[in-house]
Amino acid sequence: MASSEHSFDVVSDFDRQELVNAVEQAKREIATRYDFKDVTAEIDLQEKEIVLLAASEGRADAILDVLKSKLVRRNLSLKILLPGKAEPAAKGNVRQAIKIQKGINEDTARDLSKRIKAGHPKVQVRIQGDELRVVSKDKDNLQAVIQDLRALDLPVPLQFTNYR
Repeated sequence: MASSEHSFDVVSDFDRQELVNAVEQAKREIATRYDFKDVTAEIDLQEKEIVLLAASEGRADAILDVLKSKLVRRNLSLKILLPGKAEPAAKGNVRQAIKIQKGINEDTARDLSKRIKAGHPKVQVRIQGDELRVVSKDKDNLQAVIQDLRALDLPVPLQFTNYR
């Protein structure tokens, strides 16, 4: 990279520790709430998903609402959650798997790359795994790209890192 070039990375990431904290807070709230007394209400954080176990679909939704409120308080985007359908589980309970989204998938990366190139011809975009690198000689072009990307309503939260 020449010294006159500037760049930044577009990523979709979150602080795993904040997610752990949010799940723990949600578990504590559910344990103390009267409407969850004597009914199945569990949250299990795994590597790539969160599994809810509840007495009914309505209870699963209530647990998810508690979890979402904790994520928001910890500045985590709700877009990292991809809730699946609630399915029947043992003892008449309901299990719901919620995928945790990290990184920009291939289709979204290609779409973003096209949009950036169309709106900003003087900018170069490279897809690097699950992130994008945007390069330009002019910092103002990079700022304009960031503003355009912030305005989009995407299925994943975006962050802009390694601004050079």
